[in-house]
Amino acid sequence: MKLKELQDAMIAAMKAKDKFRKDAISALVSAVKKKGIDNGCRDNIPDEMANEAILKEIKSVKEQIDTCPADRTELLEEYKKRYEIMSEFAPKMLSAEEVKAILEEKFADVLATKNKGQIMKAVMGELKGKADGKVINQVVAELTK
Repeated sequence: MKLKELQDAMIAAMKAKDKFRKDAISALVSAVKKKGIDNGCRDNIPDEMANEAILKEIKSVKEQIDTCPADRTELLEEYKKRYEIMSEFAPKMLSAEEVKAILEEKFADVLATKNKGQIMKAVMGELKGKADGKVINQVVAELTK
């Protein structure tokens, strides 16, 4: 996801006078810009870095949903709506089957060790930002049985 696409979506939400959508997208833009500044590339932020920032922001909203008390229905609805909006901009993640295929193809030698820690260390560099860590962990656990 390019920063420019996020900014265009935010401008469209402003023109539509959709304050809630604008605020959700604005949070993503801010997160991407902050990550770029922190890594010293203020002007041309790579897509990979933008995707990492977006995923991190989505994860924090998901945690808000999970920790919100059930009796706070209006707050819970707000968090869910924000999560849905932010999810539109999330990069497509690999499925469990795709992760398994990549592991068996590229990491067959490491899989042979059956050492889960060693496998995760080798694999995460390749798949970070492309697949959910929980999915990777499940596939590795399955393959090391």
